[in-house]
Amino acid sequence: MFAPRSSMKALVRALALIALAPSLAGCATLFRNPVPPALTASATIPDMPEVRAWAGRVSPAMDRDLELSLAQESPADFPSGSDGVVRYPHLALSGGGANGAFGAGFLSGWTATGRRPPAFKIVTGVSTGALMAPFAFLGPAYDGALREFYTTVETRDIFAIGSLLVSLLRGDSLADTGPLASLIARHVDAEFLRKIAEAHGRGRRLYVGTVDLDAQQFVVWNMGLIAASGRPEALELFRKVMLASASVPIAFPPVFFDVEAGGQRYDEMHVDGAVAARVFLTGGVFRSSIIRERAGRGVGREDVFVIHNGQLVAPPSPTRRSLRGIATRVLEASSRSAVVGDLFRIYAVTLREQAGFHWVTIAQDVDLTGAEVFDPAKMAELYQVGYEAALAGPLWETDPPGLRWQETAP
Repeated sequence: MFAPRSSMKALVRALALIALAPSLAGCATLFRNPVPPALTASATIPDMPEVRAWAGRVSPAMDRDLELSLAQESPADFPSGSDGVVRYPHLALSGGGANGAFGAGFLSGWTATGRRPPAFKIVTGVSTGALMAPFAFLGPAYDGALREFYTTVETRDIFAIGSLLVSLLRGDSLADTGPLASLIARHVDAEFLRKIAEAHGRGRRLYVGTVDLDAQQFVVWNMGLIAASGRPEALELFRKVMLASASVPIAFPPVFFDVEAGGQRYDEMHVDGAVAARVFLTGGVFRSSIIRERAGRGVGREDVFVIHNGQLVAPPSPTRRSLRGIATRVLEASSRSAVVGDLFRIYAVTLREQAGFHWVTIAQDVDLTGAEVFDPAKMAELYQVGYEAALAGPLWETDPPGLRWQETAP
């Protein structure tokens, strides 16, 4: 959820302090009721057992739901072309914290070009991308909401830092995300949830990723199915998934989900989806071409669009010869390397599915440093950078990093 450089520095400081924590008297573990390891794979959300899946495993529930989406979809959203082929645009939004302002601006600029698809078949998001994804899912009408969110919030609107010593001795994070939870609640209300459910009922799908720390696995949540469940707890669960996906571990507290397993109630501890994937498409839980064939809808083409809210290449700068300086630089490099891996993973899926592959990132020469973690002035600049990048075509990379050329989207 943090901007990369700010987050890495904060994380390094935290790790150094945590390393000292065992030597401090009075250190204690907070009480919880975790799922027994033998029951981990069978744990479900009460009364909503099919709203999520483990990444990397084909999910029969996700399969059935995506097959249902083909019967639900409107020809107005996904018309057949003159060649009889239905085009299905998908959108994947990465993490990046305050850099999400770039993605918000890009979406708005894309709308202004008249080339943005009026409806995406699938929208996915992790971390700051999870906060953006529901708005992008609902379409250009919510561009203004994204602009407000990513150009007016300040650090105090996202988190509050208390006593570091108290956090080390009696807490599970360095900061309190009560402000972010309130911000999500203000934007995601019952009417917003109804619109998500309505779009889901028209055959579109919204997925958000978190990481279950107990299972140490990436979890794909079917947000539209949550919204359409009709359960009284659906709104709270929808908000909690968004918060969990943006909860950077150590910096922010984990989010706990009540689950059922073996006839008993337990809790699961979830954190930022970007811990496992900086951006994702299917999470390995379904294969859309097979589902279309099974449903008798094999004549279709997918076009995948990835917006990376960050930079793959950082401006060179000397590394300080210190533990903190070296650790910070290693974490920054590891983060960028993870994004490259995710792009190649999505590219591999598009090759297998014979789908289009398009992605965009923030140019190397753009300064991402703000006066604070969430600096409205810097975010407004990044929003404009994204807006102008989209107006330029938009120009998309069509091969993964290292094998690049650009094309203007049709």
